[in-house]
Amino acid sequence: MDVLIHVFVALHIIGIASLLGGFLTQMKAMGAGTARFVPAMLHGALTMLVTGVALVGLNEADGNHVNNIKIGVKLLVLIVVLALVYIKRDEEKVDKGAFAAVGGLTLLNIFIATLWT
Repeated sequence: MDVLIHVFVALHIIGIASLLGGFLTQMKAMGAGTARFVPAMLHGALTMLVTGVALVGLNEADGNHVNNIKIGVKLLVLIVVLALVYIKRDEEKVDKGAFAAVGGLTLLNIFIATLWT
């Protein structure tokens, strides 16, 4: 079971890398006002959602303690990110506020995951 959990952790990290990487590649465009949500951002957020839910289930099944409040906060932040990216995915330009919000919330999710013990 530990190997499976580690595989899903790796996939979860790949998802966050895709979401954050997509954001970072559009930073210059954000300054010019032409930033858009690239497909990598949507796919990364969806990967995070699926692997995160799987990780909670696998850890519960393995008898590990899961901090449900932390997971709930991370899920709420991810749902907001996913909703923003999904709704505005086809727009040629996304306003700076929405784009910055996705980046900030993504970083918030990373800090919650690493600092909340």
